[in-house]
Amino acid sequence: MAKWAARLRPWAVPLLLLGSLELYARTVAASSDAIAPPSAALRAWFGAVRDGSLWQATLFTLGSAALGLLIAALLGIAGGLLLGLSRRADASSLLTVELLRPIPSVALIPLAMLVFGFGLRMETAVIAFAAFWPMLILTRSAVRQVEPRLLEVSRVLGLSAWQRGWKIVLPACVPRLFVALRLGVAIALVVAVTVEIAANPHGMGYAMMIAQQSLDPALMLAWLGWIGVVGYAINALALKLQQRVARAMGQAA
Repeated sequence: MAKWAARLRPWAVPLLLLGSLELYARTVAASSDAIAPPSAALRAWFGAVRDGSLWQATLFTLGSAALGLLIAALLGIAGGLLLGLSRRADASSLLTVELLRPIPSVALIPLAMLVFGFGLRMETAVIAFAAFWPMLILTRSAVRQVEPRLLEVSRVLGLSAWQRGWKIVLPACVPRLFVALRLGVAIALVVAVTVEIAANPHGMGYAMMIAQQSLDPALMLAWLGWIGVVGYAINALALKLQQRVARAMGQAA
């Protein structure tokens, strides 16, 4: 009994909130065109599943987020390794990083639209810009925290800078890199939906905007809840992958 109680405990607050919203929508806001009960949102969600619009929009958003995150991870990890290993490179790039990093990713939407037009490339570019900076900063920080004796041994062995980064530094940074990856995943999904709401006529964000403009609060709430579920699932998968990699590295050690 205690085991089941422990499993159900995390669901207490969400169920309480859903129940409160259901009661409010059916009583106080029964005549409102802006609020729908969760039960109506669930029916709207099943309707989107049946007509295929849910999967089409979800795949576009996830594809854009994944592609943007991949670009950001490759560039951010490579740049973080370089800045972490080279004090000179870090000092030379400090002004550039501090000037570009604070720029909100949504501020790049007009520029990205001019360069790429609407569609996947525009959204991917904005996502990659947003996710690049935390990947770069956290990778640089992770490299700086590598045990100095490991780097001294690599120099004694005559390893090149590339070999030190690939064989010594990168494996030592893997646990911290997963923190950057999980943060990047969250940023990628948030920015993808934001771009779709603001400018790109594709994906889950755009579908939610169409529901709002069509005065269909049940479908709008269904999309909002689905975006939350997708984000939770992605974070859970990233956490599971992090735990599995950490376990494998522990066994190898």
